[in-house]
Amino acid sequence: MTVDRPVIDWNYPEPRAGLAGALDKFFGPGTTRAEAWLQGIFAVAAGIALPIYAALKGFDWTPLQYLVATYLAFDLTGGIVTNATSSAKRWYHRQGQGFGSFLSFVALHAAYVFVVAWLFRSMDWAFFAAVSLCLLGAAYFVLKTPLYLQRPLAFGLVVASFGLGTYVFAPISGLEWFVPFLFLKLIVSYLLREEPYRPRRA
Repeated sequence: MTVDRPVIDWNYPEPRAGLAGALDKFFGPGTTRAEAWLQGIFAVAAGIALPIYAALKGFDWTPLQYLVATYLAFDLTGGIVTNATSSAKRWYHRQGQGFGSFLSFVALHAAYVFVVAWLFRSMDWAFFAAVSLCLLGAAYFVLKTPLYLQRPLAFGLVVASFGLGTYVFAPISGLEWFVPFLFLKLIVSYLLREEPYRPRRA
């Protein structure tokens, strides 16, 4: 039996000029139509479903809380899918990207943790500190681990994040997904270096 070998291509087209180029640098140059559809479908679905669910459940959220929660659902869901695409993998793991750039991107997401701690947890500093430090610690250890062990370690840390967001800190109704989604987006989808498979040409 012959094995159909996948097409792996680390070469990417140069980002385009203007707004198109900015999108290329966000999603990865050479993003296929199928990849774009997948990213859009899941992000938009989450951004629509979250406020509807919150309204049906009668959460006592302010308009600002609705806006922030909807953005987080849209961004984290979309980010999980986007960072997992082959086009994003070869762009974010291109030559010149290193420990500092990866850790900086993860660190920026501490702002998400702060907003949740402030708006939904009455400025819970313990939550902010613990989740932010665990996120940065997880990123540090994944990046410092040999490549062949990074994937299992990353998934193990995501499993641990469920405990952090469920048992260590009681989750907020409607945002039970926040901590594990944050870890999935950054520790698994973003940090892991994986082969950028490409569609076969007819």
